[in-house]
Amino acid sequence: MSKDYKERVTIYEVAKAAGVSLATVSRVINNTTTVKEETRDKVLSIINKLGYKPSGLAQALATNKTTSIGIIIPSANYVYISNMLNGIIEVCKSKGFTTNLYTSSHSRSDAIESIEKIIKTHVDGVIVFDDELSEEDIELFNSYGVPVVAVNNSITASKIASIPFGYEHVLKNVIKDYFNRGDKKMTFLHVHNAGRLLSRVENAFIQTHLENDREYDIMNCDDSYLRTYQDFLERFKRVKKEYVIAYRDSIAAAVLNAAADSGLNVPENIEVLSIIGTKYSSIIRPTITNLYIDMQEVGKRAMYMLVDLINNQLVDKIYKFESHYVKKDSTRF
Repeated sequence: MSKDYKERVTIYEVAKAAGVSLATVSRVINNTTTVKEETRDKVLSIINKLGYKPSGLAQALATNKTTSIGIIIPSANYVYISNMLNGIIEVCKSKGFTTNLYTSSHSRSDAIESIEKIIKTHVDGVIVFDDELSEEDIELFNSYGVPVVAVNNSITASKIASIPFGYEHVLKNVIKDYFNRGDKKMTFLHVHNAGRLLSRVENAFIQTHLENDREYDIMNCDDSYLRTYQDFLERFKRVKKEYVIAYRDSIAAAVLNAAADSGLNVPENIEVLSIIGTKYSSIIRPTITNLYIDMQEVGKRAMYMLVDLINNQLVDKIYKFESHYVKKDSTRF
């Protein structure tokens, strides 16, 4: 079978054909002045003859930069994580960076393995959004001199900047306001291995109830729409009035659908709040009240901060994103 495409020519083939080093080819491509005119003409002639198209490696050899960043995330399946990635990639394209993506599946061992892989690839910098990593883990990058922006963290160092999130105090205010106007006991859905963000919010939920001498429930919940839906079909056989706080929109939707299929009215009988709101909070019916942070803007900000950190130009190493309460149809107030 004949081929209807041309095999990609590599920088290695150019160097071999011209009888020079990879670094020399890279210097020619990047128009540095340290190459003799005779050698430059020879390399350019080979490039034209072979039809070579320069890649990032050529630039990396000349500039000692890979023009690539590493990204560590717990999963790419969550909408809010995807939104953040979109923001990162948008800025990467405008700044000429490529990305290497690593997922940790909410596992610290996976995250540590990702750190080791990233360090070995000699990326220019790293953006980390992983709830399983401790400050000591992230400081590994600093010990190797790798610039890092840690999302959902507050650590800083010579090569580390952070983007913390503000959810806890907003949730506390929502709960206290509901104490003054609402009539239902609140239930917090605890998702196993969901990370420190959910743990911080859960602690804020418990603390607010204890401070105000109010009863509450903590319900274990799988990070699964189907399992949550089935669990609440059973629960709503017993419970007819409840205010449920869910981790994210899909879990909140499972509660809402179970309520509807159990003949319970939202928000008169059942009220639901989603901690991490996404576009789906406006698509699902009834629409879901949520705490919202624009994760695409988080991604953009993280990348802008990383670029400045790489260039030793970052002044403020902490940029906090505050959530805000978005009232929709799933709650009364």
